[in-house]
Amino acid sequence: DGQRYWYATQPTVTRLAQDRAAQLDEEDVLEEIEKRLKVEQGNRGDFARVHVCPASGADIAEDDTCARLIILKPQLTHALRDQHSKAREAATTILDLRGNTRRSYRNTLVFLAADRNRLEDLKQGVRQFLAWESIHQQSESLNLDAFQRNQAKTKRDEANKSVEARIPETYTWLLVPDQPDPKKPDELQELKLQPQPQSSLAANASRRLKTEEMLITQYAGTLLRREMDRIPLWRGNHVGIKDLADYFARYVYLPRLKNTEVLLGAIREGVQSLVWQHETFAYADGWDVERKRYRGLRAGQQVNIILNTETLLVKPEVAAAQIAEETAPVAPPPQPAIPAPTMTYPEGQSRPNPLIRETAEPQIAALSSVASTPTPIPTASPVAPSQVAQFHRFHGSAQINERMMARDAGMIMEEVVKHLTSLYGAKVKVTLEIEAELPNGVSESIVRTVMENCRTLRFESQGFEEE
Repeated sequence: DGQRYWYATQPTVTRLAQDRAAQLDEEDVLEEIEKRLKVEQGNRGDFARVHVCPASGADIAEDDTCARLIILKPQLTHALRDQHSKAREAATTILDLRGNTRRSYRNTLVFLAADRNRLEDLKQGVRQFLAWESIHQQSESLNLDAFQRNQAKTKRDEANKSVEARIPETYTWLLVPDQPDPKKPDELQELKLQPQPQSSLAANASRRLKTEEMLITQYAGTLLRREMDRIPLWRGNHVGIKDLADYFARYVYLPRLKNTEVLLGAIREGVQSLVWQHETFAYADGWDVERKRYRGLRAGQQVNIILNTETLLVKPEVAAAQIAEETAPVAPPPQPAIPAPTMTYPEGQSRPNPLIRETAEPQIAALSSVASTPTPIPTASPVAPSQVAQFHRFHGSAQINERMMARDAGMIMEEVVKHLTSLYGAKVKVTLEIEAELPNGVSESIVRTVMENCRTLRFESQGFEEE
């Protein structure tokens, strides 16, 4: 009876876990959440870097122009349309300041915050995990039998899975710097994520941002030119490529690019475009101040784009004028006039001796008559017109390397089309046909980009097919 009474008065393992969960300090619970969030640093999605729970804006460096995700501390929560949430205040501070200095690259940062209502569920799950974990670790000192030890381990594992599932359910608010009108102040736009337990927080965030076109991973040269004209970003007749990369990282009213390589890819596409004079731009190695000309000016061809303080994008009309001037045929220099021979006579003799003139003139005349007598040149017998083939049409097809289109198309133009168009009255029609098999499918952003560019380039027909 005494033994049964002892067992009846002892707390069960479940009650012990509940008591320990209730007694846990708030700081310990938040620390466990932050420790679990640190794992997200290795799962970056389409971000170049993920910063987890920074203590202040000083922890967010300005050492590159790539897009970065900042996962805020769990206690910095947000709620729908809350203009004064702790998350919004913290994000604004980080966006404006890096320590005590003004932040420059404001268009590179995106913030992810916990939902105020779901945070309590997450903290309760963490309390249960920590409580069962402590019981499992202290099973020997607590004199737990085999059944109780197994129960503690099972409950700990269940609590751990619950916490892992609740983290993406809690971190659902994206706070994104946005400025549709360059003349108005920027603001933090809120986006609600749909929980995706099988994906990392960064992957969920980048997927939603790409859908909203608030994170650009591929950029067309024509779209880059449109932004350069809209703001405008030109500095006179050109703009430095390094300056352009800096602008996209600084100004929130510009598209947010994943990294600088996205910008360089758009530049490469724009420079090698066959319609660069109307749709994009040219590339130059630099500007020669003394000669007032661009060095290494190129367009309509593949170019290795270099990002430094000298390389430039040049307005197409300015580049076309210089290219036309440099490729214009050079007229031969005028030949100097041959002066008439000056005759020198012996001292005392002011004119030619008549005797010499009389004997010399017949010889000169004779030589002239010989030189002026044409030598007959044999000619081939003329061919009757009926014997010459008369061609009135030409057709041809060639497969172009899709990665070297500018080169191959240029060669075809120079070596074939140019000869045909030089014929009087010739009517030449050149058609480009594109067929692409996409076994892995294509994203909506690529579909929109390709279709818009096809319409801009005035394709006669275009479209994607499901099968």
